[in-house]
Amino acid sequence: MARDLEASCRKCRREGEKLFLKGARCHTHRCAVARREYPPGQHGARRTRTKMSNFGLQLREKQKTKRIYGILEKQFRGYFAKAVKTKGVTGHILLQFLERRLDNAVYRMGFAASRKQARQIVGHAYVHVNGKKVNIPSFLMKKGDEVEFRFKKKNEKFVKENIETSKVRNVPGWLNVEEQQFKGKVLRLPEREDIEFPVNEQLIVELYSR
Repeated sequence: MARDLEASCRKCRREGEKLFLKGARCHTHRCAVARREYPPGQHGARRTRTKMSNFGLQLREKQKTKRIYGILEKQFRGYFAKAVKTKGVTGHILLQFLERRLDNAVYRMGFAASRKQARQIVGHAYVHVNGKKVNIPSFLMKKGDEVEFRFKKKNEKFVKENIETSKVRNVPGWLNVEEQQFKGKVLRLPEREDIEFPVNEQLIVELYSR
């Protein structure tokens, strides 16, 4: 399985904004974007962020969204193709597919400090959906799906620490969480306003429509 092994902080610096890929560290003075507000690389400090072309803006928006959700180009393009065939506004449907991923739902519920960590938790088969073990991070959640965490006692402290760390984030309205029981439920499908990070999905649609 293909994986993106590039350092998380380099991705944030390349986009010029916090993508919150490192969990609690992103909220401290140790955040790489706060310390070095210039692109990575040998000549990054000397480069200035010049005005980009329309294509450049579209490309950066697509790359930013891919990096936030931790997926690669082939899978991202697959989501877009699926969104085009689905009734509704293509950009909104695309973001809805990304939000409905199981690893993202685990992160948004507050049981993981980052989406990368949520992906690892799912991959280790700690997550059950509707009573069945699911270890596929890209599993798409549906309205009414219930998520439950089943792990060994020694891992309980680790999960509780994640919950405390994640309290700086708000649980979106499309999810319900029972922290003490380590459970969550999908109340409805995510809406555009549930996606808090700044992304212009129309630029992504324009890029793939060229």
